[in-house]
Amino acid sequence: MARLKSPAELARTRQQIISQRAPSKPCVTICSGTACHAYASENIAAAFGNEIERNGLKDKVDIRRTGCHGFCERGPIVVIFPEETCYLGVKPEDVPEIVSKTLVGKKLVPRLLYKDGKGKKIVHEGEIPFYKHQSRIVFGNNRLIDPKSIDDYIALGGYSALVKALFEMSPEEVLETVKRANLRGRGGGGFPTGIKWETTRNAPGEIKYVIVNADEGDPGAYMDRSLLEGNPHSVLEGLIIGAYAIGSHEGYVYVRQEYPLAVENLSVALNQALEYGLLGENILGSGFDFDVTIHRGAGAFVSGESSALMTAIEGRVGEPRPKYVRTAVSGIRERPSNLNNVETWANVPLIIDKGADWFTSIGTDGSKGTKIFSLVGKVNNTGLVEVPMGTSLRDIVFKIGGGIPGGRKFKAIQTGGPSGGCIPEQFLDVPVDYDELTKLGSIMGSGGMIVMDEDTCMVDTARYFLDFLKDESCGKCIPCREGIFQMLAILTDICAARGK
Repeated sequence: MARLKSPAELARTRQQIISQRAPSKPCVTICSGTACHAYASENIAAAFGNEIERNGLKDKVDIRRTGCHGFCERGPIVVIFPEETCYLGVKPEDVPEIVSKTLVGKKLVPRLLYKDGKGKKIVHEGEIPFYKHQSRIVFGNNRLIDPKSIDDYIALGGYSALVKALFEMSPEEVLETVKRANLRGRGGGGFPTGIKWETTRNAPGEIKYVIVNADEGDPGAYMDRSLLEGNPHSVLEGLIIGAYAIGSHEGYVYVRQEYPLAVENLSVALNQALEYGLLGENILGSGFDFDVTIHRGAGAFVSGESSALMTAIEGRVGEPRPKYVRTAVSGIRERPSNLNNVETWANVPLIIDKGADWFTSIGTDGSKGTKIFSLVGKVNNTGLVEVPMGTSLRDIVFKIGGGIPGGRKFKAIQTGGPSGGCIPEQFLDVPVDYDELTKLGSIMGSGGMIVMDEDTCMVDTARYFLDFLKDESCGKCIPCREGIFQMLAILTDICAARGK
């Protein structure tokens, strides 16, 4: 289509897309994130295409391959709208029955429905306990959008926040809105995003860079991957808004080598945004120019550290720089560079669109908004979980996660990756936010949560992290290694005291 040259043209395009989509028309959505992709979701999509055509429904039923739905334990997931009928663990051989019974006969396939602990079958995705107790503000559109379709994103209001920022707000007003929202970085230490933006904006030098950190090296963590795979335009829109606020005209997305699907979907998104005039020169006729480059990492854990990441973008070995040099002032090619992770950038359009007051109404005093966690380990329902800051560990593990398999006893939960810690049972009711986890001697990190039961050896867990760092880091990431050594020493002493 022709390049959009104004907000009015974007608005007309949005209305045109919506007008061509009947809300009552059945739409089969198939989760196509990495986990479901590994279970041949592409074969499921092909089977639906064949069966729908064979039953004469080609013009009556839409098919959409979406991003990750989050309930990875039970994939591949198929949700049929508008009824929101949810089928779990679908295989290609199940498709003819779904088409004949549900799409044609308007009946259910009971064996593919979710069944709770009491044997009750649940039809609608939003009523499944795993989803029911979440607040999927950032991650929720993954299940509705084909990541290779910019029209899907635009139809749901995509890029309206960018229009608001470019045409109704000054760069200073955008910056102040993010500061008032108290958005803290979702990638590790929880540093205030607006303060980081302000530092880069005020740093001397006209050339400034903005970067998406999609390295995500913590064991068990895959939130950023799923966002970038499933809704790349939300991250891109946040990045463009941040660049406008900071005064940057060039950005990078640093993606770890192990995320090929994220790179594929992001590349499509960048090309579509360029074609639509939402990226490149004179975006929507605003006079603001911005370009983005994808940089694929080499797979080292340490490259997720900000200065190491920027060194890698320069084409050198990704090793950390001295900490007295702040990358916000001297980063890529010694120029001011602002780095935030995928989830942080994806929050920005929501804040601009709905306002700082809306965002601060969610969460705790010091930690606002929601947080996406990857819940893995010895828990019944593994997957991606988005909850308001301040939700207790007990609610995450038992309400959303469904408790421990086989009725075994909960032992501890490890948060924050190699730099984090293990939180035992007596702290299950602690509200999860940046400050409370720090008080317990752990950190939120990027959002990895590994649940351990009574049979889990925590010493082996600590040794696993040591081996992970040995294999994945350059050996110079001293704080991580020292933290794990301390954890291992304490756990070994506890075991010795118990005669083990």
